[in-house]
Amino acid sequence: MVVFVVTMYVNNCPSNDSDACVGNYLKRFAFQPIRENPIYGASTSTLMDMGASDRSTVVDKKQAWRLFTSTWLHAGFIQLLTTTLTMIVIGIHLERQFGFLRIGVIYLVSGFGGSVISALFNKLPTVASSAALCGLLGAMLGELIINWTIYSNKCAVIFTLLIITAINTTIGIVPRIDIFSLIGGFLSGLLIGMILLLRSQLNRINKTATPARSTAFLPKYKTYQLVVLLVALSLFAAGYAVSLVMLFEGKKGDQNCSWCHYFSCIPTASWSCKFD
Repeated sequence: MVVFVVTMYVNNCPSNDSDACVGNYLKRFAFQPIRENPIYGASTSTLMDMGASDRSTVVDKKQAWRLFTSTWLHAGFIQLLTTTLTMIVIGIHLERQFGFLRIGVIYLVSGFGGSVISALFNKLPTVASSAALCGLLGAMLGELIINWTIYSNKCAVIFTLLIITAINTTIGIVPRIDIFSLIGGFLSGLLIGMILLLRSQLNRINKTATPARSTAFLPKYKTYQLVVLLVALSLFAAGYAVSLVMLFEGKKGDQNCSWCHYFSCIPTASWSCKFD
């Protein structure tokens, strides 16, 4: 939220095109015209100045730090609102169960993964805050998968995930938030969630066991949990290694896909997908 306020202060829309700005009563915090930014935010140039990422700056100009800084940026107020509401529903729940450190790691790693995939498949400037958020959604699904047999309310978790994922994916059709970054963030969160959010089956057994029932000879984790953990570790390491090598060797994931740019932005009469 702080970074968004600073971004809008730096943007200062009225100094460039005061008549077309949205919310001129906000003065220098006014939003860019709807056609340029339909989710009420800053200009492309301002977002790039604040640390947004795109393929050319990351690869050609060797500014790899943008893969990290873009995680902290929101393209507009609507994205910020969606992120905040989802964080209240998902983030607080996960943090209460697994602690600040593990959920913080998942959030940051997912944002980075989303930035990497976005740079591979998308040449337009993007921000990765929604990718980090999708990482938490992926982690919630990963936690459900690896702890499947010891989970009591599977249907409620799946329903919540479907609704929130649909809402967050919808904004991927607007400028600066491409679905490739959301996919990268979700897959990163899914895999690292299986790694970091593994639960011991003994915790649940101990809560329901009678005094006469002993768990001394029960394994701490089930076999399927360990198999899923090893698969997730392998895919996570291989996926990040291959993606980073491809990116910094100048490979383009969309070079044989003429329609892939529609995942980054779907042009409409209300906004343009061409940025200066």
